[in-house]
Amino acid sequence: MFTIVVIIGLLFIQSTWISKQLYPIKYQKVIVDKSYKYDVDPHLIVAVIRVESNFRTSSESPKGAVGLMQLMPTTAEWIVERLSKKTISDEELKLNPELNIELGTWYLAHLLERYEGDMIPSIAAYNAGPGNVSKWLKDHTWDGQYDTADQIPFGETRNYVQKVIYYYNKYKELYPELRA
Repeated sequence: MFTIVVIIGLLFIQSTWISKQLYPIKYQKVIVDKSYKYDVDPHLIVAVIRVESNFRTSSESPKGAVGLMQLMPTTAEWIVERLSKKTISDEELKLNPELNIELGTWYLAHLLERYEGDMIPSIAAYNAGPGNVSKWLKDHTWDGQYDTADQIPFGETRNYVQKVIYYYNKYKELYPELRA
């Protein structure tokens, strides 16, 4: 009985260790490198990956988004053109974590620039598309604030914004040393 109490006590003392087991970061070096390259908070990249694929490289959505950051192949092609990179296959996009993280991070940087550094509409646009988010902001359907995310017309995007922000805050708390 004493041994069980000691083990339980140690687990509570090591709660950060337990939390890091529940909220791991895979591909940390790549994430930090790309966050530095494109000036995006690495915690945001980690949160997006966690929500999009839970760090599974071979993930594919019913709509056709693939890889860690669940990029649509057409979006990836558009990004590749802007980066002047060689053409990539859908298989590369899906199975190459470094490529997927780079393209997804560039896209996040692009959205952050488009929304003047405002993370909330940028996250919404990553899910719903910038055309939809810009329309909602322009016609005052939504003001772009986290506190009013319940006004986002797409239920999936409402939930997405809330999940990404939850994980963003959780990863910032557990991994404050994660820096670009």
